[in-house]
Amino acid sequence: MLDRLQTMKVFLGVVDEGGFSAAARSLSMTVSNVTRHVAALEEHLGTRLLQRTTRRVSLTPAGERYASRARDILESVDDAFADVQGTTSALTGVLRIVAAPMFTDSLIAPLVAPFRQAYPGISLEVHVDSSPLPDLGKYDLAFLHTHEGFDAHIVARTLATSEAYLCASPAYIARHGQPQTPQDLRDHHCLLRRATPTHRDVLALWRSGERVTGPAVHEIAVSPVVTINETASLMQMVLDGAGIATFTDDIAAPFMRAGALQRVLPGWITGRYAVLAALPSRKHMPERTRAFLEFVSASHQRPPAIHET
Repeated sequence: MLDRLQTMKVFLGVVDEGGFSAAARSLSMTVSNVTRHVAALEEHLGTRLLQRTTRRVSLTPAGERYASRARDILESVDDAFADVQGTTSALTGVLRIVAAPMFTDSLIAPLVAPFRQAYPGISLEVHVDSSPLPDLGKYDLAFLHTHEGFDAHIVARTLATSEAYLCASPAYIARHGQPQTPQDLRDHHCLLRRATPTHRDVLALWRSGERVTGPAVHEIAVSPVVTINETASLMQMVLDGAGIATFTDDIAAPFMRAGALQRVLPGWITGRYAVLAALPSRKHMPERTRAFLEFVSASHQRPPAIHET
């Protein structure tokens, strides 16, 4: 059984890493050993699981079915191991986390030292991924930043909700003035954060406190002086006085309190967002995952129940 489980791990390593050499590095094995495991598995099953070319490795239809079942089996083994361990003091193992860059800096990094003091047997493997919905099957826990009304049929816990609004530095406001109406934004230096170059150069505005799932009250076409897909760099530009940009309250609030940012067009918001802790689809949550999730929830001073979103 142990050899069979190891072969499953090796096979999934090839799938997740996209090739035999990468899997060998990830698993600290030789390429020939990885190849032997996969060949033996295909011979045992009597079917080809991987389609190999000189440039890439892809799953056959049979491989896709086997990979899904093998992943479930290994997750169940991990769950059983965690259940048997029982007590908090016995928690051990690797917790695989995926998070957007902004959460890695603001949510995870500050909690690593106190979490490791509380649970020294758990190590964290953190992958930074800016995609809106990463492959949850590869991780134990994912931290997502989603808009109001987001529905991807995932198991998730809402950690916080936050409105997004326009901000600028006091230096920028002193030089260019404060916009008085949404239409005034057309004459200001606007900086936009966007993930792809296909998005329109538009600022959508709703009234604060209203739902944002319907049409915006205003859609202001602007000529951005900067577009960027990374929040920390965008914040630094705004702090330096480059122009006006939109941030969620949880990101902007510390700078607002310090006087480094001022709100632009109070009463108007550019969206409403939630911070979600998403889980892979499985029957049992490993205790190490539960421990970290409760630790994060406690840091937000609100432990809401898990729900389907």
